Amino acid sequence: MISCDICIVGAGPAGASAALFLAKKGINSIVIDKATFPRDKICGDACSGKVSWVLRKLDVEIEKDFANNRTNLPSWGVKFFGSQNNELKVPFKLNYNKEDDQAPGFISRRIDFDNQLLELLKKEKRINLIENTPIIDYQREGNELILSNDQLGFKLSTKLLLAADGAYSKAAKQLMGLQIPDEKNSLGLRAYCSGVEGLDPEGFIELHFLKELLPGYFWIFPLANGEANVGLGIRADVQKKKRINLKKVFQEIIEEHPILSKRFAKAKFSGQIKLHGLPLGGHKRISSDNLLLLGDAAALIDPFTGEGIGNAMISGMLAADVIEANYKMKSYSAENLRSYDELVYKRLASELNLSQSMQNLTNYPWLFNFVVNKARNNKELQETISCMFESVDIRKKLRNPLFYLRILFG
Repeated sequence: MISCDICIVGAGPAGASAALFLAKKGINSIVIDKATFPRDKICGDACSGKVSWVLRKLDVEIEKDFANNRTNLPSWGVKFFGSQNNELKVPFKLNYNKEDDQAPGFISRRIDFDNQLLELLKKEKRINLIENTPIIDYQREGNELILSNDQLGFKLSTKLLLAADGAYSKAAKQLMGLQIPDEKNSLGLRAYCSGVEGLDPEGFIELHFLKELLPGYFWIFPLANGEANVGLGIRADVQKKKRINLKKVFQEIIEEHPILSKRFAKAKFSGQIKLHGLPLGGHKRISSDNLLLLGDAAALIDPFTGEGIGNAMISGMLAADVIEANYKMKSYSAENLRSYDELVYKRLASELNLSQSMQNLTNYPWLFNFVVNKARNNKELQETISCMFESVDIRKKLRNPLFYLRILFG
């Protein structure tokens, strides 16, 4: 049996970030992933300014390498479309200059982005990477956790587990009894295609809030090779209640929608159309004795925009900070690890709550269209929405309900 102080399950953005920040602090870890990289991951592929910010915190040169990678398309913002096809164009960075500034975000296929992160893990001597090893069972034994896969003859004991094992986290379920209720779970469908008309030349991603998907949306994200990542997301409870066949609705949108179908008239799809779960808004507890939940395992996906990569990487970075504070004592009790919950939600709670409110708003198309139309002519509201993407430290005014009343009705 392998023994270690710190084990990370999942080598995606959350787990990789945690391992790299730990290594930077001089702390060793074992990283285990069920797949062999490069591997695909169902996602919109958009990386906001948060991703660049975390990479920059890790190493300025690493952030530059990602920004300049030929597989990544610079992205300057997002376009929101209401059910009336009314457009709100929101830059990730206000008053940007394409000639002099670096784009705050970028779009990268997850198969490329995650593999680029994995190559960093392979270069780091303090990280022991184990691929192609799914963990089937988690058990507690005293002050340690036992991870195993009997079929592979694999067994590992660790003093601290960082669970970055995704939306259907076995660790969260087996060790903390956590489940994702349907109203906090979104179902996503993703496809790749070429020939989509009208892609934004500045890499603006598109979120179309169509009536048949509310409180979800249809997305179009341009890619570096002229192709596009297209798909849709809808809350699981809505999908079940309305008995929506996601693949059927997707086909109807690209073939019959009065506006979008024209843009897909010459589109050619490649690969399979894939489905996946997206846990939203965060669990009440994301730590326990000898355990931290990261990224999708902690349900940290933004309820409104669906962004998960940036939040996942932030959770990995903050996990490393908490571990550093407890590392010398080797004491990973729930009480000592509670600061992880506090740090993550201090950073993300206001944003997640705001996004939940925005998602709820889309249940009322007339009101959402009103907000979109209002924001088109309201610089302060545009700045606030930009802040959701560009800034990691959300402004204090986002916590004040009077701010929104003033914006909407002032």
